[in-house]
Amino acid sequence: MRHHMRNEAIIDEATARLASNLGIRPDEAAEQLARMARHSGLDLAEVARGIERPAEPQAEPPEPPPWVRGMLDAVHASAFYLTPVKDDTGRVVDFLILAANKHAKTVSGRKAQELRGRRLLTATPGVAGSGLLDDYVAVYESGESLHRVPLEYVEVMDYLLWPATLSVRAARVDDGVLVSWRPLDDEELLVSGWERAQRLAEVGWGEWNLATERTLWTAQMYEMFGRDRTEGPMALEDLPSVVLQEDLPIVDDQIRSLLEFREAVETEYRIQHRHGVRHLCVYSEPILDVDGVPVKVRCLVQDVTKNRRRERALAVAHERATKEQERAEQEHRITVQLQNTILPMRRGLVHLPGLTVGVRYLPGEELTKLGGDWFKARLITDGRVLLAIGDAMGHGLTAASIMLQMRSGLAGLAYTGAPAGQLATWLNDLIVHSNEGVTVTGTAIIGHFDPAERTFSWTNAGHPAPILIRDGRARVVEGVAGTLLGAFDAAEFDMTVTRLEP
Repeated sequence: MRHHMRNEAIIDEATARLASNLGIRPDEAAEQLARMARHSGLDLAEVARGIERPAEPQAEPPEPPPWVRGMLDAVHASAFYLTPVKDDTGRVVDFLILAANKHAKTVSGRKAQELRGRRLLTATPGVAGSGLLDDYVAVYESGESLHRVPLEYVEVMDYLLWPATLSVRAARVDDGVLVSWRPLDDEELLVSGWERAQRLAEVGWGEWNLATERTLWTAQMYEMFGRDRTEGPMALEDLPSVVLQEDLPIVDDQIRSLLEFREAVETEYRIQHRHGVRHLCVYSEPILDVDGVPVKVRCLVQDVTKNRRRERALAVAHERATKEQERAEQEHRITVQLQNTILPMRRGLVHLPGLTVGVRYLPGEELTKLGGDWFKARLITDGRVLLAIGDAMGHGLTAASIMLQMRSGLAGLAYTGAPAGQLATWLNDLIVHSNEGVTVTGTAIIGHFDPAERTFSWTNAGHPAPILIRDGRARVVEGVAGTLLGAFDAAEFDMTVTRLEP
């Protein structure tokens, strides 16, 4: 941080030096300095260190008119009388310090005798970075006076920083500008800090004198209540007029606690602001005389609108998350119930003519992992055994629904006695035409086992190939791979015949 600040000081002073040397404005000097850095390939701070200090004035400055000296002596703060320095186009680019009063002392400690006859940018380079030079030009050109307080000013001299908090005034006088400045004292700094703290924390303070009806408000109170400062503070009895109807009982309880029960109270209510509804948290207390009679009411008010909005947003987000979780849990229950209904058997043996089917199915525990896996093993009327295994796209309730459609559809089509390739074609048509406007896909191996011939006639619709275990060795059964079910409106599937050992 310190290194960065030092580099900034070097650049700021170099900008002021370059502006004085070239007779241009500081913003133009900053652009020129940046171009020099780009062309040289050096760091901006390195280029800034090479900018030479403006030459000291050789000639004695002109004597100011006598009235200037008298005017400056009447100012009980540091003061300059500045005359404009113009370029060839008549534009003001700097000022000459024509005269300084005996109190004049810059932030860096330079006194009047060192300053008279010097350029303002040379004597006080900080006027460029702080914007004061532009302010003085505006005062000279418009004739409107200037008062900036508090001004966080940083003087830059010999690449060192001299920070100060100032009160600065400027006014055009004849063909020049009278400027004065002074550092804020401790009390003013505390007040300034308190005002900044109020703005940052959105806190205001108010006092109502019940005897004299005099009311004091800090600046932030006007902002929080949406009241113009020219109207003055709001009377205590007028407070309910800006409070929302639903919150009026809260204000009534607050006034009663203060004036009847004579005790401090903390309340929160909403008011109608010109920019919408505001939430105010109010800490108030009665000030009592020696007889215990309330003579004043003091309030510390904080605008908590942003906090309440965040809380509402969090509450809405939490409610949505809760509903989404409940919906997901309900979908999970329905999916599990659907799977249990369709596939009640998760493990075990199914004995069929000529073969025994071993079943092992482990669905995912989480909804996002619950798939659309299914199988079918049953004897059909012609003595063959229908064997099928498949998977519907996706997970969750959608996959379970497609799984039900595929398995149930195949169960009905199987009674036609058609070969497995035809069953796959029909199943593809069923999926396509039952889900128009939505792309639904799945995979399956569908086949018939003939106990007499010990052959398995099967077709593959985009599913992983089956594994055959024979003589203690496992191998992938080669077959004709077809397309996914539902991928095309019309599809045909070839058959593969595999002989099985007893």
